[in-house]
Amino acid sequence: MSGPLEGVRIIDITTVLMGPYATQILADQGADVVKVEPPGGDNVRGIGPCRHPDMGGIFLHANRGKRSIVLDLKQPEGRQALLQLAATADVLVYNVRPQAMARLGLAYEEVAAANPDILYVGVYGFDQRGPYAAKAAYDDLIQGAVGIPFLSMQAGGETPRYAPSAIADRVVGISAAQAITAGLYHRARTGRGQAIDVPMFETMAQLVLGDHLGGSSFDPPLGPPGYPRILNPDRRPYATRDGHICVLIYSDKQWASFFTLIGRPEVYRDDPRFRDIGTRTRHIREIYRLVAEVLATRTTDYWLEALEDADIPAMPMNSLDNLLRDPHLQAIGFFQAVDHPTEGRLRTMATAAQWSRTPPGKPRPAPRLGQHSVEILKEAGYGDAHIAALLRQRVTAASDTNEPSPS
Repeated sequence: MSGPLEGVRIIDITTVLMGPYATQILADQGADVVKVEPPGGDNVRGIGPCRHPDMGGIFLHANRGKRSIVLDLKQPEGRQALLQLAATADVLVYNVRPQAMARLGLAYEEVAAANPDILYVGVYGFDQRGPYAAKAAYDDLIQGAVGIPFLSMQAGGETPRYAPSAIADRVVGISAAQAITAGLYHRARTGRGQAIDVPMFETMAQLVLGDHLGGSSFDPPLGPPGYPRILNPDRRPYATRDGHICVLIYSDKQWASFFTLIGRPEVYRDDPRFRDIGTRTRHIREIYRLVAEVLATRTTDYWLEALEDADIPAMPMNSLDNLLRDPHLQAIGFFQAVDHPTEGRLRTMATAAQWSRTPPGKPRPAPRLGQHSVEILKEAGYGDAHIAALLRQRVTAASDTNEPSPS
């Protein structure tokens, strides 16, 4: 592995998506991520189409670049092995509730006793200082709690809907990756480890209210919460004569260019609704309807070319299949074909960020369950006889490197 985080070792005991996505980002950047899995493996292994059991598409993408070790943390020998791994690591990341970590004997104080310099990072549902501290949390629940389904209905939906993406897991995963790199920077300056908590609810509340706190930002309020442009039911891809197009006319210059383009410059010049961004925001619903009427008169290809010439931001509305064929992504090599040792030819996505001095290398393929158990235990100081005993006791498990993962 190479990249800006080369030399950083992370013990990852997270499952499903939020935590694994955070550590996938760090693995892409060169960190050595040791994925600790229970004997049954990460549940997400079984989601979606797969060539072999336990190697589904979501798992393959969220766990590339990692090594897998099986440890039954409910057994004393499994807990001890985890602590020995932690003693060799820079970071330990978990995404169960802190109460569960305490029951396992893996609270911060116990892990820090094995490695005082470690960053002990919890990525879970709720800040532990509030009444929701012990609640379980999943993406759908957090989306609902921060108002995303409500906002979808306020923006014109007939029924409340979750965003059609695991947006809470992904956003909080990114936030966790950022918190870990900040923690590493602090430790590099001071030599001190610490516990870091990244709660889902508060992270997503900040995300949503950053747009929608609105008039409630003031005390007393100057108006209701909510960003009118985003909540406008007509804020959606515009219908054209033969499809749809995504257009955002935002600045004064862009509005002037738009009305010049359609041969009606007097509207921008004389209609007070277009005077500035504040008045446009107050009249945004009727303004978007006006744009919709105009865009419906021509084809998508016509508008893409005309708007490009007028320097007005526009993009086609891609389907997922079209996104896979997007010419820009093709040109930069975003999609890459890789050969997985057991799963065959795969399409994977490149790391989006670029570094001029420390570019990440090619990541390891996502591991089979327990593929690296023996290797990692040896690195932690275990001898062959001890490892064999752990295998017999089912504290750990190991897959053959030439065989698919077990069903």
